[in-house]
Parts: sequence; C-alpha cells; structure tokens
Amino acid sequence: MEYLSIFVKGIFVENMIFAYFLGMCSYLAVSKTVKTAVGLGFAVIFVLGITVPINYLLENFVLKEGALTWLSPEYATVDLSFLSFIMFIAVIASMVQLVEMIVEKFAPALYGALGIFLPLIAVNCSILGGALFMQERQYPSIGEATVFGLGSGVGWLLAIVAIAAIREKIRYSNIPDPLKGLGITFILTGLMGMAFMAFMGIEI
Repeated sequence: MEYLSIFVKGIFVENMIFAYFLGMCSYLAVSKTVKTAVGLGFAVIFVLGITVPINYLLENFVLKEGALTWLSPEYATVDLSFLSFIMFIAVIASMVQLVEMIVEKFAPALYGALGIFLPLIAVNCSILGGALFMQERQYPSIGEATVFGLGSGVGWLLAIVAIAAIREKIRYSNIPDPLKGLGITFILTGLMGMAFMAFMGIEI
C-alpha cells in the first residue's frame, strides 16, 4: 500500500511539472506534437526509473556519513555527501547516453524528431530533482525510491502529453499573432498548473 501511495503521489500530488515546474525547458520545446511528447516522456520515465535507485544506493552505501562502514568500521566518520551533486549528475549523464543510443538504434525517426532535446535530458532539472527529492525524503528502501522515480516519470509524461495534445488542437485556432507558439503555451501551462494545485488542495 505504501508503494501505491508513493507512486500516485509522484504522478499527481507531487507532479514535477505542475507542482514544482521542473523540466520546463524540454516540456515546452518538445510538446509541439503528441508523438514526440510521448517519446520523450517514456525516455524520462526510463531515466528516472534507473537513476533514482542507483543514486539511492550511492547515497546510502557510499556518500552519506557512515555509509562506508560496510567496508570497515574505521570509515564510520567518513562523509562524502559533498560529492552528491557530482555523482548524481554523472549517473544521470551515463543513463541518458544509454537512452540516446537505444533510441537512435531502434527508433531513428523519433531520434531525429527529438533532436538535441534527447541528450539534454541530462540537464533536465526534473531528473536531478528526482534524485534530490529522494535524498531529502530518505526513503527506507530502494523499492520505495524506485517507485518514486517511476511515478515522477509517469507524471512528467502525462503533463507533456496533455500540453502537446492541446497545442496540436489550438494550432488551427484563431489565436492572436503575438500569442502564437510559446506565448499561448506559457499561458496554458500556468493555467494548468494553477488548476492542478487548486484541484489537489495546494495553496497558491
């Protein structure tokens, strides 16, 4: 039941886009069509689902104070937490490289459509946010950390697919020229974020 709660919270209550507005760069840039949005969304799910548990292991068995006691009791006072950002980003960059190679091999059309935004997942703040939230919340098991990562990825996927579906429809609408493109997208994202937070009972 705890796993289900973490998963649902990751998708809806703590949605990376609508609750924290993390990962907005690729969210805005790759949400022109549903096809590319779905492709990038699944890539984000994969990266979050892999990097959060790996970073959990790094945090609990290498980085935080006393984590190295499994090597020897004399390392009980060693604290490598100052390396957290570097190690987390290194893991994320490695996984993004793996995703990029897989997509290029098995879905070259999607790889071409995503362009530069696929490798830019490495600097997507929602990916690093997932690792840092995991660190802050101190999940007691790797299973809970993994479920949190997957839930956060699914929430990001739903958010980008939702805005992509809307953008595909409004492309043919009578929108004033100054608001076309990113203008109307920013407005819609803000409105969706406020509606989401109000629906979830979060004070704005």
